[in-house]
Amino acid sequence: MNAEAAPALPALLLVGCGKMGGALLRGWLDRGFVQRLVVVEPGPGAAGFSGKPGVELLASAEAVAADLAPAVIVLAVKPQAMAEVLTAYRRFVASGTLFLSIAAGKTLKFFASALGADAAVVRAMPNTPAAIGRGIAVACANAQVSPAQRALAERLLSAVGEVGWVAHEPLIDAVTAVSGSGPAYVFLLIECLAKAGVAAGLPVDLASRLARATVAGSGELARLSPESAAALRESVTSPGGTTRAALDVLMASDGLEPLLRRAVLAATKRSRELAD
Repeated sequence: MNAEAAPALPALLLVGCGKMGGALLRGWLDRGFVQRLVVVEPGPGAAGFSGKPGVELLASAEAVAADLAPAVIVLAVKPQAMAEVLTAYRRFVASGTLFLSIAAGKTLKFFASALGADAAVVRAMPNTPAAIGRGIAVACANAQVSPAQRALAERLLSAVGEVGWVAHEPLIDAVTAVSGSGPAYVFLLIECLAKAGVAAGLPVDLASRLARATVAGSGELARLSPESAAALRESVTSPGGTTRAALDVLMASDGLEPLLRRAVLAATKRSRELAD
């Protein structure tokens, strides 16, 4: 049975409804994944979901009904607030609820310390294209997560894009550096490509439009094509042509590949430093 055909969950509790929490919530609503969605968000982030069928908005954990039995609690709060927030949800550990965290830097060890060793926890790192349903999340589960809970976590994350898994949690740091931070690298590429176009004589508006459309279209082509990125690159590179002249600069020994490698390694190192 695929994710779309699986029966809807009776209840889910979403803690935090910022950009990523809101993206997930929209995905679940669009796909009918959950019958009852209880959202705890003290700020204005959830206002856009007011009145949506099946959605109950609460300002605090104290307002959560005592008889609520969520199959999953999705934790989408800021990492620095996580320790304080978790206190109110420890009671759900005993009922076998799955805790699915999308907070950067908060490790499985951190959740074991905060919730107890019996808590079933999945840690996931999504990225911002989830806002348009085109994200990718990589997840890691602790030993208490059952196969059914793992499948449930994947189903919920798949509402906003692709899902992958790692068995070795430290790999999440590299995932963070590649896909979590990766959209910023792509946006910088668009910026730089547009500025280069202006330097070559193009009007600012046209250079910006060309850069955006070229990066977006090339990304979609790479997603849909069975060919590797290298093969796609070679297919648009004629010997002695304009593309080859540009690639000779970008693929030099001090070009894009070593620069990007250093950037990803720097982000991976910082992710490890921030982990709890």
